[in-house]
Amino acid sequence: MSDNNPFDLDNNEAWQRWRDHKLQQAPASLNDLIVEIDDPRTIRNSEHEAVLERCRRANMAIYVSPLEEEGTHIPRAVGMRFGLNNINHNRGAEGDAVTALTVQDDQLHAPYIPYSNKEIHWHTDGYYNRLDLQNHALLLHCVRPAVEGGENGLMDHEMAYLLMREAHPEYVHALMQEDAMVIPNHVVDGEELRPERAGPVFMVTASGQLHMRFTMRKRNIVWSEDPLVQAAVAWLGELLKSDSAHIFHGTLQPGWGLIANNVLHDRTGFEDGEDAEKRRLLYRARYYDRIHCT
Repeated sequence: MSDNNPFDLDNNEAWQRWRDHKLQQAPASLNDLIVEIDDPRTIRNSEHEAVLERCRRANMAIYVSPLEEEGTHIPRAVGMRFGLNNINHNRGAEGDAVTALTVQDDQLHAPYIPYSNKEIHWHTDGYYNRLDLQNHALLLHCVRPAVEGGENGLMDHEMAYLLMREAHPEYVHALMQEDAMVIPNHVVDGEELRPERAGPVFMVTASGQLHMRFTMRKRNIVWSEDPLVQAAVAWLGELLKSDSAHIFHGTLQPGWGLIANNVLHDRTGFEDGEDAEKRRLLYRARYYDRIHCT
């Protein structure tokens, strides 16, 4: 780890510089994250820089465009414009690895909450992946919102780390342990699709960036019995349920999108349109790359 890395728990000087800068530039509201663009398929240089500026401050930006059409080529174009090319394929995705998040009741999709209208608790995407194949960036593009509900909560994972380290640095240390969080193996019809995986909550990447693996799910997650890990997870849960000024809430509208370095997020339950053409539809792309905004 670099001598200047603020995520080194033994480097208080670098930490204090980073903390002060982070708090000084922190967005005050969801509006501070919004960038208006003409067309997400052909983002102009000025629009591109405006998105990067938000990502530097908060690891995320929301783009607002008038484009109201379907097609996974739209999020793919946005991702590539920001250097995101190594996309994470998953079983429920389309052929180009972009996932259509809409209510689906077929055998492949029905068991998974993202394809339902149920609430999704706070998490970062791909926390169950191998440690060397983590999702470092996330892109959501809205074609149609729900008739009612479907609001997202958003929190910069670096800000969650900052608040925890300020209050309880020993919790951060506990969540950096290699066995803090265990994901049981995933078996479908007798076939193991994913082995058991253990790892930390907070990780520092080879390039010195902070990455977070987390879920508030109660099922398919086993936390270390270490009392400090248990206390840290409870503290995070309370933070994410609070009215913290660093948690933002909003509902993507047609042509809008979220681009982020895999920040913490959730989704409320929703009511859908009766016709398939009116059902909530978002595209999701998850990347092994990180948005290079620093």
